Amino acid sequence: MATLETYASQTTHKVHFDVLSEARHACYKARDAFYACLEKESDKKPTEIASVGLLYPVECRQSRAEYVKQCRPTWVKHFDRQYCAKKRVQRLLDDNESRRGGLIWQGCKAWPLGKMEARKTLSVDLW
Repeated sequence: MATLETYASQTTHKVHFDVLSEARHACYKARDAFYACLEKESDKKPTEIASVGLLYPVECRQSRAEYVKQCRPTWVKHFDRQYCAKKRVQRLLDDNESRRGGLIWQGCKAWPLGKMEARKTLSVDLW
């Protein structure tokens, strides 16, 4: 029992903010690389399925894998939702008729929005 008490007294409950900060920045960097790939490859047919209905082209598979590896799963889901909301708002505000219609736009599923959902989507803070 003495060894357990000795070990417990040696361990500290110190939070290493520098490590957390580095991990967060690595996640942001991987996220930005993935979404940059999505924008760059937007003319290609999305064939891979991510979370929350996000579709992406096979050319972005490697950056997606790095993104998923670097970020917590809840963060990945949150950022994917945020990206799709941003794209839906862009679609709603876009005057170009060629981008209207269809179920999939820029790799995000376009669900029909009710009045309240549209208001929530429009009020989303877009990075």
